[in-house]
Amino acid sequence: MTSLRAPDRAAIETARERIEGVALRSPLVPLPGLPPSAPRIFLKLENLQPIGSFKLRGAANRVGAASSAELARGLLAASAGNWAQGVAWMARARGVPATIVVPDSAPRAKLAAIERLGARAVTVPYERWWQTMLERCHPGLEGLFLHPVCDPEVLAGNATIGLEILEELPDVDTIVAPWGGGGLACGIAAAVRIHRPAVRVFAAEVDTAAHLAASLASGAPSNVGWRPSFVDGIGGKGLLEEMWPLAQELLTGSIPCPVPAIAAALRRIALDAKVVSEGAGAASVAAALAGGAGTGTIACVVSGGNVDATVLATLLRGELPD
Repeated sequence: MTSLRAPDRAAIETARERIEGVALRSPLVPLPGLPPSAPRIFLKLENLQPIGSFKLRGAANRVGAASSAELARGLLAASAGNWAQGVAWMARARGVPATIVVPDSAPRAKLAAIERLGARAVTVPYERWWQTMLERCHPGLEGLFLHPVCDPEVLAGNATIGLEILEELPDVDTIVAPWGGGGLACGIAAAVRIHRPAVRVFAAEVDTAAHLAASLASGAPSNVGWRPSFVDGIGGKGLLEEMWPLAQELLTGSIPCPVPAIAAALRRIALDAKVVSEGAGAASVAAALAGGAGTGTIACVVSGGNVDATVLATLLRGELPD
């Protein structure tokens, strides 16, 4: 297996140029209603990207780096939803077909978005979907496979979020980003290490699948099991092997968050900041509100806002979805 390296300064600047005009420079806004003694928490609103997720940055940079011959084969991806939308968006922009392998647990709202963007969705059992992610191919399907995490251009695209936070919030002490496969947190941390190495970067995990926290605690990749929840954008079957060295190298730590705490953070974001987040996007805020990210000025990446309306309604009532 080829070692995956953190993007360098040149790669991140190239990514910024490639994604300009495709991905937004998303707003960075304060979370209101906090007591004076609390940390200052800011929300990096990646849920406002055209596809409702930060994934557009990595998809735009990866497709921008591909050759015409590669693109002529069409695009192939494995995704629970947000990466699928990023790939589908870029396929439509380039006029090529896209096929997305999705797990049978994917939310209806995300599947509908894939279809609206003109991509073909192939639904498979979760275990088969996870194998597609690991193997980077699927029997009977063709196309240039775009991995949502373990790809240097994807990491560099994600790293542009870190640049924007550092530029707009010069006194930031800590950045918290949701951890699904690790591409978001590690990409941001790569940019931070180059420009402001004193800034801490934490991953936020859901405690139903906190593989990174367990791995950091033991010093070796650990699989702690997985339980499904409404926090569907993070918390997979295990730690991606290629991301483990980068996580050790770049991140300050990981903060596991209980599902009820993420639900409470999602409600708070919606009611206080008037921002709609999906469960994964609220995990970073849950980690900061719980005190896991420490004090000072904290930037929380709200990674996406693609949540089913029925799930959102249930959460806003103060209940957990089934």
